Amino acid sequence: MTSTFDPDALECLAAIVEEGGFERAAQRLAVTQSAVSQRLRALEAQVGTVLVVRSRPLRPTLAGQLLIKHAKMMRLLRADLEHDLRELDPTLAQRSRDEGRVSIAINADSIATWALEALTPLVREGVLLEIIHDDQDFTHEWLREGQVMGCVTSLAQPLRGCRLEPLGRMPYVAVASPSFARQVLGGQLTPHNFHRVPFVAFNRKDDLQRDFVCQAFGLAQVRLQQCFVPSSEGQVRAAQAGWGVTVVPRPLAAAGLANGTLVDVAPHARYTVALHWHCWNLASDALTRISTALRTAAHTHLEPLA
Repeated sequence: MTSTFDPDALECLAAIVEEGGFERAAQRLAVTQSAVSQRLRALEAQVGTVLVVRSRPLRPTLAGQLLIKHAKMMRLLRADLEHDLRELDPTLAQRSRDEGRVSIAINADSIATWALEALTPLVREGVLLEIIHDDQDFTHEWLREGQVMGCVTSLAQPLRGCRLEPLGRMPYVAVASPSFARQVLGGQLTPHNFHRVPFVAFNRKDDLQRDFVCQAFGLAQVRLQQCFVPSSEGQVRAAQAGWGVTVVPRPLAAAGLANGTLVDVAPHARYTVALHWHCWNLASDALTRISTALRTAAHTHLEPLA
């Protein structure tokens, strides 16, 4: 098996998996669906194994994951080259399709509060970003599988082949609408009423609401009534509408607390989540710039880890 792979075929494989199918991959790459199939077959013949499981949804095999990771490394090299060319002469770098895109995973609460502000200057400079969102306890799985080049996560141990950088602590607060707090809670959450009220969580993987209650009341395990809104901003709006209690980043709730549409229903509780940045251990200008931007913003917006 030769070690040289056709860049177009590698990008085709990545597009099939990222877009979830051959038709959408063809649309993204501006080629026919037949051309996508031919490139994949040629790559599979070269490697000598199946690279994509034709399931619903499509998923890469282990060999496919390795080649997709290689394709993403090539994207980093292209992003670095284009940045250097723009500095030399802005007319030299011509970006096409999605080939220069850098994929990173960031937890939804960071997206809603500080991370987009941190990355905006890079986007304005021409860095193409794909941000995948998930719970902070699960973003590292995207990195482990090679689907992203970096992630913001609560995981404190470095992954193999990656470097780790502590960012800081995100403070959280339990909030509800004033009427809900008054009529349903009698003013505040207590060890005697939390199990009777609904909590608005991000999704079924979100343990934040339970962890907050456990810490606030010194309990080992709790059962909560939960509904789900897969958006940090949506959780705040649901609480303002009287859906129940939600635990969200304090900066995200600050405006509602200030204008009276939200109240802190556990004012004596202090709960924070430590966040870390993991990225591939590569000499890449694009990754270095992303790391620097996130580190700088985290220093401003998050509490120190110590």
